[in-house]
Amino acid sequence: MAQQTEFYEGSGNVFADLGLPDAEELYARGKIGFEVWKILQERQLKQKEISELLGVSESEVSWLMNCQFNRFSTEKLIIFLKRLDREVILMIERKSPVDNQQGICLSL
Repeated sequence: MAQQTEFYEGSGNVFADLGLPDAEELYARGKIGFEVWKILQERQLKQKEISELLGVSESEVSWLMNCQFNRFSTEKLIIFLKRLDREVILMIERKSPVDNQQGICLSL
């Protein structure tokens, strides 16, 4: 008799679904790192060019291009975006949609 496969709807954050500590941080780092990776892919730069542009070693470029974003802090990944001529906006809002208070939006 064949086993029946069960499916579960995820939360949108695979790290939280796996019960990992710091799931929000891991998710944010993954999203930001992937944006950096996409920009670098589009520009088709060589490893040495990326190294000079971002101000990191070629081994760090290798980690970045292999999507090893856990090797970088969120802050470092944001710095990469800035060096790639991207505006970074940090938006802070309350979780509850019933609050009428405004959030905070910072442009970095």
